Amino acid sequence: MRLATFRDGASARVGAVVGDEVVDLAREAPDLPREMIPFLDAGPAALASARRAVAGGKGRLPLAAVRLEAPVARPQKFIGVGLNYADHIEETGAKAPEFPTFFNKQSSCVNAPFGTIVLPPSGGYTDYEGELAFVIGRRCRAVPRARAADVIAGYTIVNDVSVRDWQRRAPTLTLGKSWDTHGPMGPWIVTGDEISDPHALDIRTWVNGELRQSSNTKHLIFDCFACVETLSTVCTLEPGDVISTGTPSGVGVAMSPPRFLKAGDVVRIEIGEIGFMEQTVVSSTSTRSSG
Repeated sequence: MRLATFRDGASARVGAVVGDEVVDLAREAPDLPREMIPFLDAGPAALASARRAVAGGKGRLPLAAVRLEAPVARPQKFIGVGLNYADHIEETGAKAPEFPTFFNKQSSCVNAPFGTIVLPPSGGYTDYEGELAFVIGRRCRAVPRARAADVIAGYTIVNDVSVRDWQRRAPTLTLGKSWDTHGPMGPWIVTGDEISDPHALDIRTWVNGELRQSSNTKHLIFDCFACVETLSTVCTLEPGDVISTGTPSGVGVAMSPPRFLKAGDVVRIEIGEIGFMEQTVVSSTSTRSSG
């Protein structure tokens, strides 16, 4: 099932995407929570109710007539993984980590899958990073790798937009990863039962139609299940937590000369079995003047 958060002029709510339509679960299953985190927290019963609503074939809206929001609007945890593809490590000249490098993206950076990326006022050295992310579906702690798939609700796409000069100012990376609008996510969450293997998915990023990143999640150094095991050893993971697993080679900072994002650029990220999302880059000046 493809779980989305959408709006059609009314308040945002959870829907199930089928083809080029979305089933309005607030209409077809009104007892279900209308927001994604409470929906996931409701567990298997909520998923079963949503599947019955989809099978009923009613309450459908054209996808073209709604606005897709980030599937999880404000995750309690939005965690990224640095240097997690061998080819990306090679292009940056960094040393391969022996332990996963986790960092926080502040949840206020979460953005819609087809929204706009706002550049810092200075323009900055703003970069794209196409990534596979997974969303936690159950409150859990100390999860062994063999059971990690059981606590993952599904998979989505993240553009881990990075302001490189700010990223380098502190070893935690957080300041360079958390600018407002710099966490596009979506277009939906694909539940684990519809993903053949999360570690065998093609991942590609285009900027203005030029293919910049092309890899496969089989090249992850620390895969999704390893990340669950490590993180849940330290802290309780909760429904709606988003963990973005890192980016492959092809980022702008590693090009010669570097090619950072500028106003007017269009970034498209596609992952097999999930879909694609696309953002337009705008200047902070144009955003202020239009607001």
